Amino acid sequence: MAHRPEVLFVCVHNAGRSQMAAALLAHHALGRVAVRSAGSEPGERVNPAAAAALAEWGLDITAAMPTRLATDDVEAADVVVTMGCGDTCPVLPGKRYLDWELDDPAGRPVEEVRPVRDEIDRRVRALLSELLDGTP
Repeated sequence: MAHRPEVLFVCVHNAGRSQMAAALLAHHALGRVAVRSAGSEPGERVNPAAAAALAEWGLDITAAMPTRLATDDVEAADVVVTMGCGDTCPVLPGKRYLDWELDDPAGRPVEEVRPVRDEIDRRVRALLSELLDGTP
């Protein structure tokens, strides 16, 4: 592969949905895609219920730190995925933007975060297939 695609997941606090999406894409991509996540108002830590939901699948995001979104992040990305949270990010020419409408896991127990995790996983797998194989 001549160019390794880069995906940026964006959510306001970069503590739940975007962290789960980044971890799932990194897991499934096996190094074939560069993955980042960020937020316009990053939280202090990753959502514990999101971390618990991913831990059920053997993925650990407890050491991840919410990161502030920068224009450089968007410039580096081929695909920018906002997570249905109304976050704004710089719109630059030549970038592909997707908005995934997803329930916010903030303040919810892990039982209510699992369906969000499952939907993110479904969408991440579809995006990965498209990026690597050209199949939607």
